[in-house]
Amino acid sequence: MRTREKFSFLKSLIALALIVLCFIAAEWQYNRGVDRHQRNFLIKENIAAPAMTLGDAASDLTKNEWRTVNTDGVFDANQTILLRNRYFEGKYGFEFLTLFTSSQGKKFWVDRGWIIAGKDALTAPVIPYTPAGTVEVTGRLRLDTSLPRGSFFALPASGSGLISKWNAQNEVVTEGFYLDLLRGSTAELTPNVSAQLPELSDGPHMAYALQWVFFAGLVGYGRILIRRSR
Repeated sequence: MRTREKFSFLKSLIALALIVLCFIAAEWQYNRGVDRHQRNFLIKENIAAPAMTLGDAASDLTKNEWRTVNTDGVFDANQTILLRNRYFEGKYGFEFLTLFTSSQGKKFWVDRGWIIAGKDALTAPVIPYTPAGTVEVTGRLRLDTSLPRGSFFALPASGSGLISKWNAQNEVVTEGFYLDLLRGSTAELTPNVSAQLPELSDGPHMAYALQWVFFAGLVGYGRILIRRSR
């Protein structure tokens, strides 16, 4: 009898542990849902907000991410990187970024939009002309952590020939932000296809949280049924 009671107690303990784990998972999914909802709300709010200067926005990058900002400076056409695996309307291509130095001396990347890939892996895509001299640009402020890490494709200084791999983070020291270009003071700077906005969906996290609560209830109900059957 004692052995049976000990075995029954052990099963109850296991059921309790499973219930606790289910509630922990439910809380984790709930918090993820709340965080994602707050992030989406911030993105929508900042996209709709009026434009501000880059200097003002850079005072609080986290708060002002996705704000439209204005600044002026010069592009370095010899410093261009290509982000792979970017698709637009089912066509393979790249997002291309050019190094920019503002009039205040800040260096950062400007995402100048999507371009279609070359005819094969050995053919560089056609890069839009980069104007020389001081220009004005308007773009969405993005945190540098949004950029992929590791090796990128980079165009040689000549702008022709094979594409080589290059680690942008190691080669150039930049600010902790970059811009998604929307338009510029010259026609060449307005992207044909601007960097796309993220999908502003809250996702299934709240549903998953309820699902874990339901699993916890099933475990408890199952344990009760087993005890009654005995």
